[in-house]
Amino acid sequence: MTIDPQTDADVPEPVAYRRALGGFATGVCVVTADTADGPLGITINSFTSVSLEPRLVLWCLDEGSQRARAFAGAERFSIHVLGAEDRRMAARFARGDCMLAEEEYDRVGEGAPRLKHAITRLDCRTWQRLPMGDHVTIVGEVESFQVDGGDALVFFRGHYGRMGENSL
Repeated sequence: MTIDPQTDADVPEPVAYRRALGGFATGVCVVTADTADGPLGITINSFTSVSLEPRLVLWCLDEGSQRARAFAGAERFSIHVLGAEDRRMAARFARGDCMLAEEEYDRVGEGAPRLKHAITRLDCRTWQRLPMGDHVTIVGEVESFQVDGGDALVFFRGHYGRMGENSL
């Protein structure tokens, strides 16, 4: 389907723009943090590496999200790259029940809650918060990380999929 917001009057421009952005396949992550309401999770696909030295990553948070205040204020958080089998978890933390159950996470010392299942986990301390448009960009310094095997959960044009070493 081709959509040109300048000529397709049937498609509102914000919808067309969102569809255009959906043409970029992304990994799917869940960020966890301690909040005033308890340990929470949120699904994101706006994650990227920023720097190797120091080890910095970033993710973006919609300021209109009901969880924006809780996550924007967290001093520590963990980013979990989800495996291909974790579609339910991605959907749950995207819009559903976002409180972490005791059996879903562990923690080390004063660190953020860490999901027990992820193909990669990055434990971070907030480095900087940058307001940008209707989002806040949160830059974190990676204090520790863990990498496990498995195919990754990806998101493309509104659908989940799988990407693995043998997918290329």
